[in-house]
Amino acid sequence: MSQWLVLTIAMAVACGVVLTITVLKERRISEDDDPSETPDVIEYLTMMVGVVYAIVLGLAIAGVWEARSVAEDTVRTEAQALHEVSVRARTYPAPVRDRIRSDVEAYVTHVVHKEWPVMADQGELTQRGTDLLAKVRADVTDYHPANDFEGQSYQPLVDQVAVADGARTARADAADSTLPGVVWFGLITGGAISVGVMFTLQIRRSGRELLMAGLFSALIAFLLFLVWDFDAPFSRGISAGADPFLDLFPHL
Repeated sequence: MSQWLVLTIAMAVACGVVLTITVLKERRISEDDDPSETPDVIEYLTMMVGVVYAIVLGLAIAGVWEARSVAEDTVRTEAQALHEVSVRARTYPAPVRDRIRSDVEAYVTHVVHKEWPVMADQGELTQRGTDLLAKVRADVTDYHPANDFEGQSYQPLVDQVAVADGARTARADAADSTLPGVVWFGLITGGAISVGVMFTLQIRRSGRELLMAGLFSALIAFLLFLVWDFDAPFSRGISAGADPFLDLFPHL
């Protein structure tokens, strides 16, 4: 099911529930009821609930957005480090250089075409990718430089492989959802409470009141969907892709 279809359904359901409850509730109100008699303390508490929930929801959105940005930087760091390994290997003899570049390209090909779908669907990396990166590390670290020129390139290559390995580990950590279940419980419960307290204000069936109630409930549904969409940086609608690998290794 499309992400946008899920969003549309969620917003429509939220609006429909709120408007239906409003209409049914208004039918049970007696003719002599005065909506201006809502106690001031209820209006104050309603406002405070909305403010507190808005702060919590804003922090959740900022957190998942930052996590998504970190995930993008992690992918970029990994791709750049592997690109540096491939380029700096030019100082080595042809057989060693070709073996390093071949293994780097094999790893990148696997990540882009095999590991990325697994990471998006299951939230984890593949053992094959780990093995391929270990092979690149072995190619670099097992070679003994034959002269000072090659020796000067040895440590930077080892460092770049370590950077790529660290970035891969960070990518594995970011592959799954970033918000724990208890936070989701608070966000959903807080959203239900924020929408529910509207009914303490004696909303009537006037066009303006129904419009504002519907828009408010749809906004809550949209913001919760936004948090859910950003919560898994590699697997949902607005996801971080493998573009850095494709940009630096376009022939793959």
